Amino acid sequence: MTSRPNDTVATPVDIKEWAVSLFEKLREQSFDGIGISRESYGPSETQGMETLAQAAHAEGLEITTDAAANIIVTLPGLDRNAPAIACGSHVDSVPQGGNFDGAAGVVAGLMALVRAKREGPVPPRDIKVYMLRGEESAWFGRAYVGSSAMFGAFDPDDLDLRNRNTERPLREYMAEAGADVERIEAGEKLIEPTDLACFFELHIEQGPVMIARKVPVGLVTGIRGNIRRPKVVCRGEAAHAGAVPRWLRHDAVFAMSELVTRLDQHWISMMEQGQDLVLTLGIVGTNPAEHAMSRVPGEIGFSLEYRSQSETTLQFFGEIIEEEMANVGRNRGVTFDLGPAMPTAPAKTDPALVDLLAVQCEKADIRYERLPSGAGHDAAVFANAGIPTAMIFVRNEHGSHNPHEAMDFDDFFLGAEVLYKALMNAPEALP
Repeated sequence: MTSRPNDTVATPVDIKEWAVSLFEKLREQSFDGIGISRESYGPSETQGMETLAQAAHAEGLEITTDAAANIIVTLPGLDRNAPAIACGSHVDSVPQGGNFDGAAGVVAGLMALVRAKREGPVPPRDIKVYMLRGEESAWFGRAYVGSSAMFGAFDPDDLDLRNRNTERPLREYMAEAGADVERIEAGEKLIEPTDLACFFELHIEQGPVMIARKVPVGLVTGIRGNIRRPKVVCRGEAAHAGAVPRWLRHDAVFAMSELVTRLDQHWISMMEQGQDLVLTLGIVGTNPAEHAMSRVPGEIGFSLEYRSQSETTLQFFGEIIEEEMANVGRNRGVTFDLGPAMPTAPAKTDPALVDLLAVQCEKADIRYERLPSGAGHDAAVFANAGIPTAMIFVRNEHGSHNPHEAMDFDDFFLGAEVLYKALMNAPEALP
């Protein structure tokens, strides 16, 4: 169970209750009977973003929307031409996911702006919260849509990616959400990196480390990059299950299984050498229109995703995959088609900003730990665009991308306090 807030953190109680009410509204709007489903560039994501924007507008904050349909909430500063201090996260979720993945970072940012506006004085420069669209890859097979589009880094071919449920293209969903698809397709930058002095993202930890170590707040040292291959295909030859002996089979499923076993052995070896790597095959399937218990499968489709903090490791493992596909292909008389790649570069957080977060934790007597992020985040897009970036993790039970996310509100308010203090003090940490 997610607990209610207490008064142990400096944030005013009414702002805490306001934040809790926002989470409750989001849950009511997007509960699908099992978990939370806020579809990237779909009506449920739009509804969630509008709910948060309306709450911010009611507090007197400025609301704007960019050409990628991201929503930007601004607390105006004295010098409106100075590079802004920024934070934010995404509002979408995976299908049947949890309520806090992404949304926690947006709500924490809004809390900071509301508090700063109420308590004063007017900040020296604008402070912004970015509500980012389409961070989750589950809906279209492409992550970080809104943030990538901001920096003109979105591959226009990805506009034709199909929704997992409706088979309609992303471009249609973006247009319906209010995005200017022509500008996105042209690769136009919606913001220059120099427009932002820095960027912070608060996010729940999506693994078990902080729970195991009993640490409520984490400071992220780096973010794994990844290479995603959503449509890998192994093609062999379909045959009768009883009539064809092993030595004459070209079984696509056995070939894929051998490939996975070979890659697992490489993964083990690379870990033993101290390299950072994770490998996942999250989608595997034969064609239900033709598969049968009595049929040797002639084709199987699957996804490949591998992540590392090292670009060199990602490149090296990609070469291993191609080499082992060739080996298995020769052994079993099959072919592999890797399909399109969707790469995201690893990102380093800014040491000065991470130190600033550590100072704020120590001043507030908040226990923290520095740790890398295994999951990808919009923050990586900002960092790789050249913007000084840092991340705050909040302890979260039962992992993420499932309905059982259980962020304790007391932990959340600790992280939100660190974010608030960092936003107020960020200019001191910048060159």
